[in-house]
Amino acid sequence: MKNPLDGAALDAAIENVHRAGMPGLFAEVRDGEQVWRGAAGVADVATGRPVTADMRHRVGSITKTFTAAAVLQQAESGRIGLDTPIGRYLPGLVPGERGAAITVRMLLNHTSGLAEYLPYAYPSLKAFPSLADTGPQSLDDHRFTRFDPAELIRTGVTAPAVGIPGGRPGVYSNTNYLLLVQLLEQVTGTTAEQYITRNVIERAGLLDTELPAGPYVDGPHSQLYEAWFGMIDPPRDYSVYDMSWVGPSASLISTVADLNRFYAALLAGEIVGPSSLAQMQRTVPVVSQEGRTIEYGLGLHPMEGPGPGQGVFWGHGGTVWGGGALAMTRADGKRQMAVAVNLQRWNRLDSAGVPQPHPVDGALAALYRLAMYG
Repeated sequence: MKNPLDGAALDAAIENVHRAGMPGLFAEVRDGEQVWRGAAGVADVATGRPVTADMRHRVGSITKTFTAAAVLQQAESGRIGLDTPIGRYLPGLVPGERGAAITVRMLLNHTSGLAEYLPYAYPSLKAFPSLADTGPQSLDDHRFTRFDPAELIRTGVTAPAVGIPGGRPGVYSNTNYLLLVQLLEQVTGTTAEQYITRNVIERAGLLDTELPAGPYVDGPHSQLYEAWFGMIDPPRDYSVYDMSWVGPSASLISTVADLNRFYAALLAGEIVGPSSLAQMQRTVPVVSQEGRTIEYGLGLHPMEGPGPGQGVFWGHGGTVWGGGALAMTRADGKRQMAVAVNLQRWNRLDSAGVPQPHPVDGALAALYRLAMYG
């Protein structure tokens, strides 16, 4: 399974993504002691400032692995039961029969049946993810809105359910992870940001990773360009944005090097114990926000190679308004990839509201394949 890093091929592959229409992207790929870092394109389309591989970046739902690891730590200490009903911990947020039926594990693996609150917090995204009738105006309206997490949770809990507790397939929902954040705060007596920082980020030795309090990204970073399926043309920068709309379920700022460091430590059993890691890697089918059915564990999901003997990779992807990232590490911890991009929803929609293929899709897929499998 030895596929040594081909720096020239990776340089060409990342440049191809830029040429296909991505303003800027950067990545780190590791194979044992070998490390390749690359970047292509610009961090600012107005000034031409280039992206660099050490930039800090909003990594969206990659945060969920950090949150899940924190919950598993508390399960190891006996303060949280994975199969305990959430209503026992948070009766005010998930009352009655649903609180008794939905377990902590169901929140972690998105089988709770709780709806996504996002379309209700952003009214112009009301059809999300059915995109034909959506519009981007709410993004500007809420750039500096401070959302109350309890309100967002209430919105998701009172919305029509998307499944029964424990049902298959599950449906990916940020409501689940906002509840896990509240659970962490209840059992640790501190904020989720402080707990995750001390016990996950610092334990992994991450020096450029944080859960920020305000709407700004500190340090060298790219602008983040949102196209909203061609409805924002030219794409608009949303790098300054109050992240309380997702809180510590998707607000992490990190670097590609730190993401690789984190997943290496997690899969080596340095963040949670081996039995907790095994729980995180027990998957169920879950419908993603893009409408695809994926396998999903407890804050982790797998990717398998296109051919036999190439190994299973574990990690997570994430998007925010204008930015995205994907971080995957092979199960043995040896081969790793982290990629960050500064444009989101670049696909145009057809008349039925279905996103159409775009050259960026193929170029990114080719980069991922090369980075993971050589």
